[in-house]
Amino acid sequence: MTDPYRTLGTGYAEQRRPDPRLAAIIDDALGDARTVVNVGAGTGSYEPVDRAVLAVEPSPVMIAQRRPGSASVVRAVAERLPFADGSFDAGLAVLTVHHWTDPARGLAELRRVSRRQVVVTWDPAVMSRFWLVADYLPEIADAERGLATCEFISRELAPARVTALPVPHDCTDGFLAAYWNRPHAYLDPAVRASISSLAKLDPVRVDEAMRRLRADLDSGAWQERHGSPDATGTADVGYRLVSTP
Repeated sequence: MTDPYRTLGTGYAEQRRPDPRLAAIIDDALGDARTVVNVGAGTGSYEPVDRAVLAVEPSPVMIAQRRPGSASVVRAVAERLPFADGSFDAGLAVLTVHHWTDPARGLAELRRVSRRQVVVTWDPAVMSRFWLVADYLPEIADAERGLATCEFISRELAPARVTALPVPHDCTDGFLAAYWNRPHAYLDPAVRASISSLAKLDPVRVDEAMRRLRADLDSGAWQERHGSPDATGTADVGYRLVSTP
């Protein structure tokens, strides 16, 4: 099993801390489920603590970063879940489907082993308008063409509901658009290293884009286009929650 997180997983547990407000939304979507399988579980973000959870994760690098007391973990891939039909009340998959080699098969497996499904993903059309992508690194949108969209995921899990997942201004989980109003954060190599969309790009190109971002912040050009950094509130930067009844 090839492990892309040998390079993408550096410092993941420190930078990708689950945000409690997003966790509450995800937990609510799980409804009355008592048993949950978390597929593509990574370091264990958003695993509910008051339910029986079993994690599935193929990467030893990510498994090694799971905190003490985390749910038990099985090393396996989404496309071949080692469980009987209907083993769990709910199946959870948080920002992971884009890493699966065969999303359709993985989602079919998620449906097979669970009564209901909760998937966190993003809408590429909205994400492509996010300032980091639109103004500095359009390569992100180019690289993500062909990935499973939220429309694809909802079709595979139908009937399913797609709802926006607003990102708080001080989100603690360092995914791609988490710093929508904290642009200086992207200048930190440690922040970028735990964002797979950035970590997979040509580092020379990323460094050049960060130099432009720094210059725009210093000159005030970024502020003229996007307003004052550190504004409060939430923003719809493309993240979506796909859930089944």
